[in-house]
Amino acid sequence: MNTCRRNMKVFGTFVMVNIFVFIVVVSRSSQGKSGQSKVVVPNKTFWSKSVASEAYWNREQQRLDRFNNPILTNGTVPEKLPDWMNDSIAEESCEADLRVSTLVKDYNSLPKRFKDFLIYMRCRSYPMVVNQPRICKDRPFLLLAIKSLAPHFDRRQAIRESWGKAGQIASRTVVTVFLLGNATSVDHFPDLSAMLQYENEMHRDLLQWDFRDSFFNLTIKDVLFLEWLNSFCSEASFIFKGDDDVFVNTLRILKFLKGLPPSKAKDLFIGDVITNAGPHRDKKVKYFIPESMFLGMYPSYAGGGGYLFSGDLAHRLNAVSRQVPLYPIDDVYTGMCLRKLGLAPEKHKGFRTFDIEEKYRNNACAYNSLMLVHPRTPQDMIKIWAWLNDPAMNCQ
Repeated sequence: MNTCRRNMKVFGTFVMVNIFVFIVVVSRSSQGKSGQSKVVVPNKTFWSKSVASEAYWNREQQRLDRFNNPILTNGTVPEKLPDWMNDSIAEESCEADLRVSTLVKDYNSLPKRFKDFLIYMRCRSYPMVVNQPRICKDRPFLLLAIKSLAPHFDRRQAIRESWGKAGQIASRTVVTVFLLGNATSVDHFPDLSAMLQYENEMHRDLLQWDFRDSFFNLTIKDVLFLEWLNSFCSEASFIFKGDDDVFVNTLRILKFLKGLPPSKAKDLFIGDVITNAGPHRDKKVKYFIPESMFLGMYPSYAGGGGYLFSGDLAHRLNAVSRQVPLYPIDDVYTGMCLRKLGLAPEKHKGFRTFDIEEKYRNNACAYNSLMLVHPRTPQDMIKIWAWLNDPAMNCQ
């Protein structure tokens, strides 16, 4: 009897398996007839050789893209690479790269600021001469990082007395630092080292590196700040980074961040976003870039007057910046780094880097809903901050 039952179970299992196999075969057969499983054959080569761009920055980006691609770097013998791709110079060398005089076709006719930038384009390491290693010991909710020049004592002091006040603001910890390079005699600055030393002893909020503080080196300042942030203020939740001639409504920023969903906080990057822009080719324009240096359109970027981003994103920007060659316009460079991360800045109407209408500039309530206005003098900063903190202010 037991043997009979055992045989019936085996037979039942055998039948079920056959039914399953039949269903699978019929299913695959019908897919083949409908063409859904047809093999797609590429009509062109999957990998194609990189053709060197005519612009130096673009070639450097092509080279870095290959250098940071593990598939390509593991499968290519360096000797088989074209000369422009097979570069023996260290990735972050601070030695003068005199080869650029032959690699940039109109190098000899470029303004000196371009020549200086190109020669030291790979250098990202400069000694830090003033640091505040303990300034973030109380984890800041908001870090205000202000790009300033050594002679701008009045701007820094006005910021300290107004929107850049550090401490507990609206029950949140706010920390302020000022980012400086060296104001050198080459740019006709007097020796301000003693005054800066006194200022630092008074306030302990200066960060200074030993590089020439010029317009083209603002990108260096950004890169060095991100590195500092990673080492000395890694737990800052959010960062506002801007210039020392803006007014920032810190209270409005804190209110905005308080209501921000965690899902949006991770990739937060907001400001006054510029889209569909490209390099200026007029040599008389401050933002002039020659075709021999860069070709193409710029990614979306936030105007350098100021923008707000998350601490999480700041660390990713620090890492990815090594995969993007330095570019002489700092806010465009940040847009390039965001694009490398697959992100884009988000436009926020509270950022007015090109000012507000003149008829509203002396209206206290006009600033109540804004986050940033550019430009403003030190006197303006103190005046507007007093307006916003006046208990009698009533804005409908």
